[in-house]
Amino acid sequence: MAKKTVASLQTASKRLSKAIKMVRSPKTGAYTFVESIMTPEEVDGFLAKK
Repeated sequence: MAKKTVASLQTASKRLSKAIKMVRSPKTGAYTFVESIMTPEEVDGFLAKK
């Protein structure tokens, strides 16, 4: 499961988005959250990766 955040981050030069993805740990089976700040064009690729 993955979810994009609604708010976007802006800097002086370019617009950025923060993506949060829930990933299951192979060792314990517990879920962890991976956060990344990137351009809006890269978000779909980040969420598609396993």
